[in-house]
Amino acid sequence: MRRLALVSLGLAALLLTLFIIVDTLRIPLLTDPTPWLTRGRPLAAAISLSLLVADVLIPVPSSLLMLANGALFGLWGGAALSLTGGLGAALAGWAIGRRGARHLTPAEQSRARRLLDRWGLVAIIITRPVPILAETVAIMAGAMGMRWPRVALGAAAGLLPIAIIYAWIASP
Repeated sequence: MRRLALVSLGLAALLLTLFIIVDTLRIPLLTDPTPWLTRGRPLAAAISLSLLVADVLIPVPSSLLMLANGALFGLWGGAALSLTGGLGAALAGWAIGRRGARHLTPAEQSRARRLLDRWGLVAIIITRPVPILAETVAIMAGAMGMRWPRVALGAAAGLLPIAIIYAWIASP
């Protein structure tokens, strides 16, 4: 389990490093996507969805996007778009982790599965609103063999309240 904890910490450090690098580069679309979101509803939806999914690897102002979704698409449309993008990020993280699973020994995978069976769903639910931790947990869930429907269920449960709250705050 010690190696698994070190891998998790290393992954979180890597994601934090990516965040710092991208933030330092000050890429306009990633620091403030608002101008791009006012170019028409279909384009705004596509950009928002793409950025929310990309948030698994690059820092995206997801709370700003969720607010914009509420402002542009109303309470339910904005919440649905934010929920879909967040689910996409969780499942993309799971898929990335799945590809990296070969770096864990069978004994580590077995111990991790037991841990995931007990706490995995809860970990995914409570970390969804927490930057870096959400991505780390989703990737580790894939690496440790958690099934994608369970990841999707946990992500939806963790995302739904914040997607609705942000959309409600900004909806007309």
